Amino acid sequence: MGFNQGEVVSGHTRTLYLSGQTAMSEDGRPEHDGDMAAQLALSADNVEAVLAGAGMSLANLVRLNVYTTDVDLLLRHYGVLAGRLGAAGVAPATTMLGVTRLAVPGQMVELEGTAVG
Repeated sequence: MGFNQGEVVSGHTRTLYLSGQTAMSEDGRPEHDGDMAAQLALSADNVEAVLAGAGMSLANLVRLNVYTTDVDLLLRHYGVLAGRLGAAGVAPATTMLGVTRLAVPGQMVELEGTAVG
């Protein structure tokens, strides 16, 4: 899609800026059309994959932006994400925004973040 999934900035600490992650398969196909819980879970999987690629985990996440096309529906399924963050012992600064649509039609949630490690 013309952008990196993350950028590592080295210095006193390493900072990873994660591009927005949605419910896309490894080969770039949208998954789970109409299923918010499944989209949220796969988006979180994709966040973890980018973190792992930089030698980090959810425990390194310091900022999380959540974009959704349906805030009420997302809130009903937010435990999918909150449980994973809790299990990692992390509570990143978070912003949730309702948007008209995301870049890929059919996607209902996108997660973008910053990690430090």
